[in-house]
Amino acid sequence: MANYCEICGKGMMSGNHVSHSHHKTRRTWKPNIQRVHAIVDGTPRTLHVCTRCLRSGRVQRSI
Repeated sequence: MANYCEICGKGMMSGNHVSHSHHKTRRTWKPNIQRVHAIVDGTPRTLHVCTRCLRSGRVQRSI
């Protein structure tokens, strides 16, 4: 599965997981990416799209 949105470009972010003893280790946050069938330039295609773009209507889904 892709780790980025093909519409807005949202991808993985990284940072620190901080324990109670303040010990830091690296961790990642992944966006909620869905594989959807969408209409692009009049033709149906399969895209990897984040749920924010789906919810805001940036993608016209096909059946």
